[in-house]
Amino acid sequence: MKREQLGSRLGFILLSAGCAIGIGNVWKFPYIAGQNGGAIFILIYLFFLVVLGIPVMTMEFAMGRAAQKSPAKIYKTLEPKGSKWHWHTGFAIAGNYLLMMFYTTVAGWMLKYFVDMCLGRFEGLDGAGIGAAFDATLANAGSEVFYMGVIVVAGFLICMLGLQKGLERVTKVMMISLLILMSVLAINSLFLEGANAGLRYYLLPDWNRFMEIGPWNVIVAAMNQAFFTLSLGIGAMAIFGSYINKDRALLGESINVAVLDTFVAIVAGLIIIPACFAYSVDVNAGPGLIFVTLPNVFNAMPFGRLWGALFFLFMTFAAFSTVLAVFENILSSCMDLFGWDRKKACLVNMAAVFVLSLPCALGWSLLSGAAPLGAGTTILDFEDFLVSNILLPGGSLIFVLFCCTKFGWGWKTSARKPTKEKAPKCLSGCTLTASTFCRSSFW
Repeated sequence: MKREQLGSRLGFILLSAGCAIGIGNVWKFPYIAGQNGGAIFILIYLFFLVVLGIPVMTMEFAMGRAAQKSPAKIYKTLEPKGSKWHWHTGFAIAGNYLLMMFYTTVAGWMLKYFVDMCLGRFEGLDGAGIGAAFDATLANAGSEVFYMGVIVVAGFLICMLGLQKGLERVTKVMMISLLILMSVLAINSLFLEGANAGLRYYLLPDWNRFMEIGPWNVIVAAMNQAFFTLSLGIGAMAIFGSYINKDRALLGESINVAVLDTFVAIVAGLIIIPACFAYSVDVNAGPGLIFVTLPNVFNAMPFGRLWGALFFLFMTFAAFSTVLAVFENILSSCMDLFGWDRKKACLVNMAAVFVLSLPCALGWSLLSGAAPLGAGTTILDFEDFLVSNILLPGGSLIFVLFCCTKFGWGWKTSARKPTKEKAPKCLSGCTLTASTFCRSSFW
């Protein structure tokens, strides 16, 4: 069966960026940056993005393009005979499922809040009332399962339409709309009275906050954020490498994706932090910043219902773009492993992901007694911990070792004599075929 290809370079960039851009950019980045020293954290984060994030993303793209397979078959195609690198395959595929087991629920929250904002359900509520509304949302098992189910079903139905007609077409519209919405929201926040104090808090270095948190803790937080925001280590980017033409420089494409991802993360802070300072609300509210603090801010704004609806529409697009990209990775792996067509893979995985997502969706109601990481923790906390702290950084390390050591793919294949056919070149000038890999990994 001929492998599907994306219709355009823009489609590749927006799909890859859509996978990277998500809740980690908008939900986690602003409050983590604020808590960890503002500009100091951002500079450390950018350092890890450049020295770790972009090279690892380039390697994932390169592995996918060379193998022309999903993560399910990449190692089997590229690894030296008799080696055991393919053992990582199961962890990579499991990481995609595990990520969706909680991400679909959080994406459902974004969709529900968009609906609630449109219907004016937060109007007239104070901070305590909005907090109680969020707690009621979590405790409502039917609502949690319904919105999670909408995300799962809609995601797989779009993927069922095909790579170009479904995934690429929808993601282009969502990502362009997302960038427009962000720009409008950021401009509105920056012109609020009192926004300057928020800008100073967010973008100026604060050594007192940095030392209070602890240098090592800030460094680890920045490194984990760099891996989480780019969805590295579970093959989520490798699949898009298999869909791109061989005449593209993958380092350049990785930089484009990283720049777009970072732009969204930083602009998200420009939307949220100045607005919080303008209305004297706590910017250190953690995850509650999005679901409790910001609705209170929108209530205080002129035309707050409109701004709130636009914000949560943007949040829904950010979350759903990641859902679509990871669903495609799961589908491609199943099609490669079992020989299924796209429709069958979509229907089977629609049911599977829905069932697997139920524990997280019910984690505050029927399964509220579960505390996997100790008192006060939830199933979402446990699943997020496994993905963010183990599978993403651990998988990234395995990709690097596979690509850059003599025991893996890159060392021996980089020394192969190139074929006569015209092939792309890396930045150092090496001529490469689809089955070769330069030690620099920058092709």
